[in-house]
Amino acid sequence: MPASKKPPETKLPFWRKPLEAMTRKEWESLCDGCGRCCLVKLEDEDTGRIYFTDVTCRLFDSQSCRCKDYPGRQAKAPDCVKLTPKRVREIPWLPPTCAYRLVAEGKELFPWHPLISGSPDSVHKAGVSVRGRAGPSEDDIALPDVLDRIVRWPGMSPRGKKAGKA
Repeated sequence: MPASKKPPETKLPFWRKPLEAMTRKEWESLCDGCGRCCLVKLEDEDTGRIYFTDVTCRLFDSQSCRCKDYPGRQAKAPDCVKLTPKRVREIPWLPPTCAYRLVAEGKELFPWHPLISGSPDSVHKAGVSVRGRAGPSEDDIALPDVLDRIVRWPGMSPRGKKAGKA
């Protein structure tokens, strides 16, 4: 009788490992390019409640849904938050679709995530990104008018597009 062979080991995708164990390239590739985190958010000082607006960061390119100056963003947009594994677990306003948040919570990525679909356009085709929904840049709107730009959709999961459990 022949000796039984071990089945080949299945290598899990890198996004199944802890955020802290990811390489810089892996970390950066988790971003699906939806742009939801680049929308201006308002916080009620009394309740702590976060409100999304459709107003974009001054560095946001609403067509590509990417930062116009990602390496220099912190200098040009001082309120831009640099995500770290620790911050991902602490920030209450990360959208429910955010891959960083999903991985930190032990959940699967959505089927439209570019790492799953193989296409950077899948997030846009799925209607998850801010493309076509983004409003004016923060540089093009008066501060009092931002209150009129509050929207709910960035803080919600698209219907029928929930992430699975790990």
